[in-house]
Amino acid sequence: MDDENKGRDLDEETLFIVSQTFKALGDPTRIRILNLLFHKELSVNGIADTLHLKQSTVSHQLRFLKNLRLVKYRRDGTTLYYSHDDDHVMNTLRQTIEHACHN
Repeated sequence: MDDENKGRDLDEETLFIVSQTFKALGDPTRIRILNLLFHKELSVNGIADTLHLKQSTVSHQLRFLKNLRLVKYRRDGTTLYYSHDDDHVMNTLRQTIEHACHN
């Protein structure tokens, strides 16, 4: 946040985006997917296999995350490979995981 926006009331669009981002980070399945994509790029099937989830579940969650621009994909033939798309949110997630693991 730049200095000129500090202390100002947030507009409705910003409030919505922030609340949706926290909603994304409030779901255990989405946290697992984002944490996995923080470390490597994977296809839907790769994510599903690694996390022992149904492919339809992964696709649904990726759609939600993609709409928030938290993940992106690239196409290789007929396969889509997903990776994280927001370093700010990923750093927040990483720090929160480290905080939770700290005893």
